[in-house]
Amino acid sequence: MRYRILTIATLAAACLPLPALAHPHIFAEARLEVVAGNDGNLAELRNVWRFDEVFSSSVLLDFDKNTDLKLDEKELAELGEVMRTSLADFHYFTTITLNGAAVGVQKPDAIHVSIDDSNQLLVIFAVKPEKPVPLKGKLTFGIYDPSMYTSIDFPTDGDLVAQGAGFSKCQHKVVRPDPDEVIAQNSSTLTDAFFNDPTGTDMTKLFATRLEVTC
Repeated sequence: MRYRILTIATLAAACLPLPALAHPHIFAEARLEVVAGNDGNLAELRNVWRFDEVFSSSVLLDFDKNTDLKLDEKELAELGEVMRTSLADFHYFTTITLNGAAVGVQKPDAIHVSIDDSNQLLVIFAVKPEKPVPLKGKLTFGIYDPSMYTSIDFPTDGDLVAQGAGFSKCQHKVVRPDPDEVIAQNSSTLTDAFFNDPTGTDMTKLFATRLEVTC
């Protein structure tokens, strides 16, 4: 029943043939709000993900226990908890760096899910950093699936934003890497990364859209 949800977290990756991991099978449009705290540290990252119609339909079938072709509050709550648990080992697809060093995230209090008017799965949640992250130096924020099974796209640069007075004196920009340039600049390391880690954990981040903040 939960196969497709677990696939989001790449728990099914070991069961898939290697070529299947070379391109995405699930698609989501996202919005990320990076929020500054009043103490001069990063407060939280707020996520909104809207999944494609095919995946949304499959989730409906998997979690519609009473077969009424919709998800009631209980079924939605179960779906949210499954996602909250299954995505934990993958840091909720969240990447934070401070001066080049990666920072982990805490488990969210809850993941809220619903089906919107377009019958697409809508996922909303916030994560906090696992340790204090001062708003100093260079910070980067991004959302991506390291297995490349799920494509998470930010439709506009306005879907990656820094909020709060703590960012008022910082410069920030959205970076959308050009795949051809990334390959040209990292050809040897990408080859090594593929053979050492064919699921893409290390190399996917080079292609991921990110928000860069310099304070």
